[in-house]
Amino acid sequence: MTILALPARLTHAEAGPCATALVAQVLQLAGQGNTGPGATVAADASALQHFDSSALAVLLECGRAAQRAGARLVVRGLPERLRALAALYGVAELLPQA
Repeated sequence: MTILALPARLTHAEAGPCATALVAQVLQLAGQGNTGPGATVAADASALQHFDSSALAVLLECGRAAQRAGARLVVRGLPERLRALAALYGVAELLPQA
């Protein structure tokens, strides 16, 4: 299983660069054959301390990148407040927990 680590701070200001870096990791791993049909990419969100709804956008983009690589994304350590935001926005089912 491939693990992507989210930073401690992920707000609107950090979202663009963070998404770019994480998606690049997913695509690089796909190019190395580390992802593919049946592979799982785990996003570890346990370090998140300061975040806003932009963190959801980053996770969703990582999920789309994993899907393009033929893998699936699961999320570990999702903070309760971010889980509540995902439910509020109706995207919780797109962020399966590991």
